[in-house]
Amino acid sequence: MTLLVMAAVLTFVLTAVFSMAGLGAALILIPVFLAFGIELQTAMAVALLLNAVGMSVASTTFVRKGLVEWRLVVPMVVLAVGLSPVGVWAAHGLERDLLLWLFVGFLVFAALMMLLYRPKPRTTRASAAATLALGLPVGGTAGFIGGLLGVGGGNIIVPALVTAGLEPKRASASASFVVIFASLSGFLAHVQVARIDPALLAVTAVATIAGAALGAWLATERLSPGQLKHAIAMVLMLVAAKTMWDLL
Repeated sequence: MTLLVMAAVLTFVLTAVFSMAGLGAALILIPVFLAFGIELQTAMAVALLLNAVGMSVASTTFVRKGLVEWRLVVPMVVLAVGLSPVGVWAAHGLERDLLLWLFVGFLVFAALMMLLYRPKPRTTRASAAATLALGLPVGGTAGFIGGLLGVGGGNIIVPALVTAGLEPKRASASASFVVIFASLSGFLAHVQVARIDPALLAVTAVATIAGAALGAWLATERLSPGQLKHAIAMVLMLVAAKTMWDLL
């Protein structure tokens, strides 16, 4: 019971923080679940499903506010969903420690991107060809890495879109919608070899829904993009350091 309560509280807090930037909390929930003694593939499967649930809730707010760039989202969803199972398949052939080292590298990369990239605002609307040229590779890369490492790929999508000139809140909102489908695709691939505890899934799902609703509200009504980026980057670095310490 204590484990379930701790998992629910941490899931709520972390989902709220990461939903503010449209990222989904899978990348940080995985080491949390591992610390509770949950097997790696199961931790990835549960985290990906919670990603989909949380981003569905957050996206409701973002869509209502008109922040989703649909012309970018559609091609990203197609390739992210298609390549997420490929990443899952690649992960099954890797050693656990190697997979976790890759995860640490991904966390550090995502944190540095959050801290260092600077937006170059667009002055004109991108053409259909330019939209495809950006959306297809970003979606494909996010889907593959998301499946490989058990994350939703939002940390690939958001920096790429902001670097391309999309306003940070629109980048986060668009990424959150893509993460729903990429996470579901990855979950369906992982769940075939995972052993999921229904009680753990139930309490963390409720916590995810509440946390995502709070995070989306804070993102749209209270916090600046700069505050979001710095807070999330620091959390990513801490999780990377903890995972690396455990490996060493």
